[in-house]
Amino acid sequence: MAHQYSRSTSFTKALVKEHPNAIAAIVCGLLVFLGWLALQLKWMGLGLLLLPAAYVIGGYESAREGLTTLWQEKELDVDLLMIVAALGAAGLGLWRQEYYLIVDGAVLILIFAISGALHGVAFQSTERDIRSLMSLSADTARVVLLGQEQTIPVTKLQLDDCVLVKPGELIPIDGIITEGYSSLNEAPLTGESLPVEKTIGDEVFAGTLNGNGALMLQVHKPPQSSLIQRIQQLVQQAQSEAPPSQQFIEKFERHYARIIIVTGLLLVILPPWLWGWDWETTIYRALIFLVVASPCALVAATMPALLSGIANGARQGILFKSGTQLETIGRVKAIAFDKTGTLTTGQLQVVDTLPAPGQSKNRVLQVAAAIEIFSEHPIGQAIVRTAQQQRLESLDATTVQAQPGQGAIGEVDGRQVVVGKAALLQQQLLGVPSELCQWGDRQEESGQTVVWVAYAGQVLGAIALADTVRPEAREIVANLKKLGIEKIVMVTGDNWRTARKIGRETGVDQIYAELLPEDKVKVIQHLQQQYKIVAMVGDGINDAPALAQASVGIAMGAAGSNVALETADVVLMTDRLKKLEQAIRLGRRSQVIVKQNIAFALCTIILLLLANFAGKIAMPLGVIGHEGSTVIVTLSGLRLLRG
Repeated sequence: MAHQYSRSTSFTKALVKEHPNAIAAIVCGLLVFLGWLALQLKWMGLGLLLLPAAYVIGGYESAREGLTTLWQEKELDVDLLMIVAALGAAGLGLWRQEYYLIVDGAVLILIFAISGALHGVAFQSTERDIRSLMSLSADTARVVLLGQEQTIPVTKLQLDDCVLVKPGELIPIDGIITEGYSSLNEAPLTGESLPVEKTIGDEVFAGTLNGNGALMLQVHKPPQSSLIQRIQQLVQQAQSEAPPSQQFIEKFERHYARIIIVTGLLLVILPPWLWGWDWETTIYRALIFLVVASPCALVAATMPALLSGIANGARQGILFKSGTQLETIGRVKAIAFDKTGTLTTGQLQVVDTLPAPGQSKNRVLQVAAAIEIFSEHPIGQAIVRTAQQQRLESLDATTVQAQPGQGAIGEVDGRQVVVGKAALLQQQLLGVPSELCQWGDRQEESGQTVVWVAYAGQVLGAIALADTVRPEAREIVANLKKLGIEKIVMVTGDNWRTARKIGRETGVDQIYAELLPEDKVKVIQHLQQQYKIVAMVGDGINDAPALAQASVGIAMGAAGSNVALETADVVLMTDRLKKLEQAIRLGRRSQVIVKQNIAFALCTIILLLLANFAGKIAMPLGVIGHEGSTVIVTLSGLRLLRG
């Protein structure tokens, strides 16, 4: 019995802790009802005891926040206006001994408390969706050390630890598969329900669910740097940052509150002298004015909608870094796509290798792979993958430096190695044999990308790689145009021949090729001059400057990419172009809902003010109209929580 009582007490405490505003509103409502009932039954003493209790319980939080704002920031806010109006109604009721006015004030407190509770529900709903998105993370990991398994907290894992993950278990840490094969459910990160096949050499992420195969992982990132931790930080940042529209409304609210107070005082003083109103009527109308003129609904018009939109996007694998970006993406007029990994699959394949006279294909691939193993670019990854598949001996490279948009330079066995475009070789004063140049031209004319390899001042040969256009690319480009996107361009560092081929297949409006990272920035700036709001879609280091310059930088297929997560404003966790269309539609839907909420809030305030000055509205109706509109716009914003 004692145990059952303890559990009941614990549950009650947890409920109060999680939903304090809702509990306060419920208790306040009960007290208001009992107080009103007591007055109806002529139990005045009991009624005048219960109603003040309702004022205290329902209005405590609003009074505390309002007084804190007044004391610390020397600003008036809506919370304080509501408390003043409620206390004014109570005072007027006691003065005139018209106790229904005390009930009116209590109803004002009650509905304001209900509105606050619903607003809290909006925030809690988004937080709950985000917590459920992020909750799939293991607390412990099974480490294998000297053949022995040991379970330790995930926070204690070190780089290069070997972690065993059995079938059906959560992946506890970001790592590389060293043994095993399985299918993983990556839905918590990407929003994709289909499992992804993983084998030796593939990267896996904490929070994903292992399928039917056992995996041995090598830890290659600290636990605090895992992808799921970085996503959680991004979403928390998005929740805490108010977009420009909300900042404007909050600034407007502070000035508006002062105007309401001054106008309320004038309405108390002037009508008896100008129109001969009696003082009781004047004060009553002034109190109703304080209620109906307060911008509660206007303040609630933006944030619930944007927070709901952020939560909706997170469920679909679309991460908005702030409500600002959710607003902005809905106003995009032009989009610039990087080619590799966005309009194309990014799964480049080495289709041919031509060695220089006296060299071998294996030597060309071996030297190129030694430099490209440090690269995150799809071209470099394709070269390394081919060398590994052919089981070529790996060479150690040192002092490797990326040449953005051109290639990379490093040293192997103390000799300089250059891997990249022909222009990079020319910068290093390296001549390319004519037969190699002719071969390279033919490959580029057929839409392939050519990478040149030089060692110790001599050209070893060239590697041709081919990429394929995403099957859905042309359809998505067409859909974006139907959405009203006025200009769609492709920007790439690749050669013009390849760029034109991809451009024709995807249906983009304009092509920019052979660009360095700084050239991509200039293209974005040019588009911004013409179209104002411009989005850039990319996935690599070369895209980082353009992503930062764009009105909205969008990183595609960003799972595991530090640069994309740090630079982009919107992160698409999968490499499906359909997510971009969904993100734009979500942004536009949020804009529509916010505009609807603002229009509804303003119309309600105007109508209630006119009714008050015409003497056609009583305090309870004013309260219901005012707070009812606040509840409606809050619930309207929550519509974005639906898919």
